[in-house]
Amino acid sequence: MPRLTPSSSKAPSQRQLRVAELIRHAIADILQRGEIMDPVLEGKVITVPEVRMSPDLKVATVYVMPLGGGDGEAVIRALASHAKYLRGLIARRVTMKYAPNFRFLIDTTFDYASKVDTLLRQPEVSRDLEQKLPGQEEDEE
Repeated sequence: MPRLTPSSSKAPSQRQLRVAELIRHAIADILQRGEIMDPVLEGKVITVPEVRMSPDLKVATVYVMPLGGGDGEAVIRALASHAKYLRGLIARRVTMKYAPNFRFLIDTTFDYASKVDTLLRQPEVSRDLEQKLPGQEEDEE
């Protein structure tokens, strides 16, 4: 008889979402207060739009985005080099059995949204969006 195991294609559980949000708030607070001393991170405003937890809550994938552009790869390297220190800070702030290991990635959703917005504003596309669909009647005034 096959054993029921959670699939990676399933949506995250409520527990994963709750823990991810707690960790996101804690990391954002740590970065805002400047508790990580690194020349790359000094003076940079870094947003943490999303954290995704693994099903066993032992790995947290942290999506970060430095505001104002800048070198995102340098920020990722700096955060990765301080991952163990950050793990200790998180362990003191968020009560969990195990403090998760961190993976840092650049958040590209804002870039993607900007590209989609640019495409929608092109004259060829906006013209097609303004046309009435077949079978759609005009509003009576």
